[in-house]
Amino acid sequence: MASDCTFCRIVAGDVPSYLVFEDAVSFGFLDNRPLFIGHTLLVPRQHVETLGDMPASCLQPFFTNVQLLGRAVEDGMEAEGSFIAINNRVSQSVPHLHVHIVPRRKKDGLRGFFWPRLSHPDEHKMKAAQAAIQHALSALSPS
Repeated sequence: MASDCTFCRIVAGDVPSYLVFEDAVSFGFLDNRPLFIGHTLLVPRQHVETLGDMPASCLQPFFTNVQLLGRAVEDGMEAEGSFIAINNRVSQSVPHLHVHIVPRRKKDGLRGFFWPRLSHPDEHKMKAAQAAIQHALSALSPS
């Protein structure tokens, strides 16, 4: 854990978040400045700054979780698809590897990479998105 890293502090529980997923390798929570409600970030629990820094042994379980959470965000948010992306250094607002999983709909207004983000979304909408994604995850996860 890096004490000055916002995402490490979120994983540790020192900074509140809308948790949607966690396991031994990764931690998923709603972005606090989402492109759309349901925009989720998946981070490795271990502090690594970029994809290139991720230990090879963590890649498969981490990206299995990206795939699972991608399905859950689409299902939970009743989206037509998703945008899944990683920034390495450039445009990486927090220097901790994170995958953006964004619910998408046709004609949702996103064009290119110049996307307005919502600031301080309504807490009720965030909690509803959190519950919907968690519900979708429970339906996708084997019992």
